[in-house]
Amino acid sequence: MEQTIEGRELVSLDGMWVTYHRPRGIRPHSRAARGAQAGVLFLNGLYATRAGNGDAAVGWASALAAAGHPSFRVDLPGFGDSDDAPPADWLGYINSGGYGAKVSTLIEELVRRYKLPGMVVAGHCAGAVSAIYAAATSGQCLGMVLMDPYFNMQRLDTPKFRQQLNLWSRRSHLGGLLSGAFDLLKQVRRKLRQEGLPANANVKLLRCWKEVVRGGVPVLILRAPSRRSAGLKARTGEFDYLQHILASAGQQASVSVEVVDGSNHSFSNRQGRAAIPQFIEKWLDSTIFTNISTALPNAMGENVILMPSARESKTA
Repeated sequence: MEQTIEGRELVSLDGMWVTYHRPRGIRPHSRAARGAQAGVLFLNGLYATRAGNGDAAVGWASALAAAGHPSFRVDLPGFGDSDDAPPADWLGYINSGGYGAKVSTLIEELVRRYKLPGMVVAGHCAGAVSAIYAAATSGQCLGMVLMDPYFNMQRLDTPKFRQQLNLWSRRSHLGGLLSGAFDLLKQVRRKLRQEGLPANANVKLLRCWKEVVRGGVPVLILRAPSRRSAGLKARTGEFDYLQHILASAGQQASVSVEVVDGSNHSFSNRQGRAAIPQFIEKWLDSTIFTNISTALPNAMGENVILMPSARESKTA
């Protein structure tokens, strides 16, 4: 028997387990009641399951569903309950767009089965990378929410001495001073050399980003406050990827950027748990909702319910 929780359904699609949060609180005669409400698909960050860090994604999806937005959480291949083992070079696979086709196919299937007008993909960290690649190939992606996205080639194998040095700089007053001085030197060197993209920039991802946003896909970027920078500014000495992607998007692109005050990177603390669905819902109503054509048929039919596979016990 499948384990079920009220208001949720657990489905299996091509070896991936998806939790569907059924929309509630839909007003009669609203677009949502006619089936015109876009779905929201959450993609987890590296190592996190579809529940998110500290089950934060469960709360986000539940909050959006309570406001009438069909919401989905998925374990992509190699994550959580999915059938497949992770790739040998997991982060390299993500950074090169390995999950893009999987997410794109999943979007198409969910839209078809639940009779949705389209899907908004909300990715956190590494999940944001996969969201961008998927949006480039999916004709059903109506928008993206990128939570603390990165555009460089992240690494998991940081040398141990670097980890210890970073920890010392955070805990020691002298270490903090030396770290600040080093950041200033990097900034001066960058300005003197008039450097372009850093050597570790994910050029393929940046090209994909440009293609997606210039193609008209609206984007909401949510950033956690940085310990060593104010507001949306990059840390001293670091390349400002946010400024770069906003410039490359072009003047006609629809890109909004918000700082989630008080949150941590995973948005799993109290501030992040509360703020994320609020930001997303406001953006959905002001941007995505108004973009959905009012010419959609009044009767789109009841949502198709895909019953979970009974081959294995999972929890929604």
